[in-house]
Amino acid sequence: MNNNNVTKTLEEFGQFVVDRAKSNLKKGGKYGTHNTSNKLSNSLAYKLKESRRSIQFDFFAEDYWKFLDYGVKGKASSAKAPNSPYKFGSGTGKKGGLRASIDKWVVRKGLSGTRDKQGRFMSRKQMVSMISRSIYMKGIAETKFFRNAFETEFKKLDENIVDKYGLDVESFLKQTLKEIK
Repeated sequence: MNNNNVTKTLEEFGQFVVDRAKSNLKKGGKYGTHNTSNKLSNSLAYKLKESRRSIQFDFFAEDYWKFLDYGVKGKASSAKAPNSPYKFGSGTGKKGGLRASIDKWVVRKGLSGTRDKQGRFMSRKQMVSMISRSIYMKGIAETKFFRNAFETEFKKLDENIVDKYGLDVESFLKQTLKEIK
């Protein structure tokens, strides 16, 4: 059976999810965009693979997408991401990875001239250390940038896929009837 309508609908679904997820990253949250380097946004993609009896649909992104989407529980507190399966301090991260990433983020954001509690300017190294420690102890809040995009588009897909599958079945039956005559 030819699944042209279903395939087109799934292709549109994949593109809509990717576009909405990119938009969610760009909008960001309380502190602005989640997309300072565009690395995650540029990595978002989907792949539709068809065979005679099945359709496989996959989404792809940089490995760290799940930490941003689900959040990470901190070593001392899980308040920012209470339902996250990820936790700092479990021994699964590479040493120095958090500080190096925070340092790059601070440079990209152009954070300078920040003062400590006594009113003294802090060095970038001090700032990175304080931010890293805070994240390590308190965690990272979930953003749901991908899950919200997927769920929103999936609700629309649910309605569309039935209609499109019906059109493909109708086309298949018409073709079969022509061949029988």
